[in-house]
Amino acid sequence: MKLFIIDSSIGRKLIMSLSGLFLFVFLTLHTFLNMLLLAGPATYQAGCEFMELPVVTVMVPILAAGFFVHIAYGIWLSWMNLRARGEVGYASGKKSQTTSWAARNMFVLGAIVLLFIALHLTHFWAKMQLQAFMGGAEQVHAEEAYGLVATLLRNPVYNLLYIAWYWVLWFHLTHGFWSAFQTIGVNNSKWQPRLQVIGIIYATILIACLTGINVYFLLGCGA
Repeated sequence: MKLFIIDSSIGRKLIMSLSGLFLFVFLTLHTFLNMLLLAGPATYQAGCEFMELPVVTVMVPILAAGFFVHIAYGIWLSWMNLRARGEVGYASGKKSQTTSWAARNMFVLGAIVLLFIALHLTHFWAKMQLQAFMGGAEQVHAEEAYGLVATLLRNPVYNLLYIAWYWVLWFHLTHGFWSAFQTIGVNNSKWQPRLQVIGIIYATILIACLTGINVYFLLGCGA
């Protein structure tokens, strides 16, 4: 028996849309925590300790799971499209003059985002949450997290690579936001332009905050 959610175009896009909204929530939480870096080590440590509360430790993996479903399913859909049509493009379908650049390049943008997520995980998650889960002696604890972030972001190469990644992510988010709502039914002529503007504003705020943190440490600020 075929499943609508997997075997239909609308069903597949629905999975991508809903899992993509998990990405927005995850990034919002992540950005809020990182903004505490600007307030100093003590405040950031308090934020890290908050993230260790039971309710948060349950919520974050759920959001992260939705995030990774979005990535894995997007790669699979793009591969299926490549085989079926000889071209990559889950989001875009046929190219047209009205299709945005971000829509036509969602797979490429997503692939770049995925590569930097892997880099990001090796820099932080592998040294903190993964070590805690495995009981590793080299775990970076909450009181050491500020120093870990500051040391990395004071390296100009990594700092600028992260900034470039943020703005690739911006293109992915600005298209993905309104596209997700369009797929779940909010697609009338009145709301679609509004959602496009909201998506641009929301993504710009997130990415500007992350970029600001990088610039802060690149200029030698902070403890």
